Amino acid sequence: MPAVIQSTQVMPHLNKQAKFLRKNVSSPAFIPGLDLSEGYFFDEIQPLITMYLPELPYSAALIGGSSEVLGFDTEMSTDHDWGPRVMIFLHEEDFVKKETAMRNVAMKHLPQKYKNYQIRFFAQGVKSPATRHRLNPGDPGLEPMIDIYTLRSFLDKHMGIDIDRPMSVSDWLSTTHHRLRALVSGRVYRDDIGLQAVRDRFAWYPHNIWLYILASCWNRIGEAEVLTGRAGSVDDNLGSKIIAMRLVRDIMRLGFLMERVYPPYSKWFGSAFRELKCAPTLLPLLCEVAQAADWKKRDKLLAKTYRILVTMHNALRLTVAVPDTPKRFWERPFTIIGGGSIAVSLANEIKDSSVKSLANRWLIGNVDLFNDNHVLDDDPSQRHLLKTLYE
Repeated sequence: MPAVIQSTQVMPHLNKQAKFLRKNVSSPAFIPGLDLSEGYFFDEIQPLITMYLPELPYSAALIGGSSEVLGFDTEMSTDHDWGPRVMIFLHEEDFVKKETAMRNVAMKHLPQKYKNYQIRFFAQGVKSPATRHRLNPGDPGLEPMIDIYTLRSFLDKHMGIDIDRPMSVSDWLSTTHHRLRALVSGRVYRDDIGLQAVRDRFAWYPHNIWLYILASCWNRIGEAEVLTGRAGSVDDNLGSKIIAMRLVRDIMRLGFLMERVYPPYSKWFGSAFRELKCAPTLLPLLCEVAQAADWKKRDKLLAKTYRILVTMHNALRLTVAVPDTPKRFWERPFTIIGGGSIAVSLANEIKDSSVKSLANRWLIGNVDLFNDNHVLDDDPSQRHLLKTLYE
């Protein structure tokens, strides 16, 4: 109860403050975060490094998590932890010797604003987002948002990956799609130390692991494709719709996987799907599935999407051609494409012995195919707990 009382006392004050700021403080014109970051680096950061640390080799970029790195940021994104930011990567020995000097140069010589955005808005060492959000941009003691890493420290922090060790099957499969997408998204502005070469290592899955994830996704469709109609046939319309929407998500996943594009996390999953080549054909049908009033209409619409998926699958020539005509499930009035059979045909093409052994044991796919809880992905240092599923 005391916490509730405190909350009701504080929130009106914060709301009044927010309204005052919106009314009395002019906001800068919205600039997409990647464009803001790139300009900030070339206009402000690079000249300072050239002047004060001229012999220092480094890479500069904006990669990793966040909406602006993925290119989906909007004006709404600017309400917290927002402003010009750049990531600097140093060699191990230079990080030890030069990191503090670089921060001091930035603190001393950067202006207060860039393109009317406050530059000093981040307090180093403040780990809690709740604390950072209470800081006022431009206050004394705050620092520019310049994150300084070694390649090793970045991959360890953001991916839970050891840069000096080859990626194992369990490494690939226990790393979420969206972390891989975050690593290869964004922009690299300068690259003296091989940042892009690291990103290139993760551009897409090794072939046999790709086959395994594709097979697992088709297998999920095979397990559920009859259930939408079965639930609906006993007047469970809500249950039928829930199953149909799970199928829609797996259909969208297959779209990403077949086009060799890592899906982002749920907030931008649909936005990123719209950018795929298959979206103009699939998206209208999937929206109709979501809006269908009864299981019979869902069944017909899903059958149309399956035909498109099989056409896409056959175009990849990963297996022998698969029939694209949906069929009845036994004598029941439910339409299926036989996702399980397609999964088997893909699994049969796996040549790597470790991946083959895993496929023979179970087709669970990568972590995204069985986990919906973002808490499980918040701390990459705990990824070792997931790796045991694949070993």
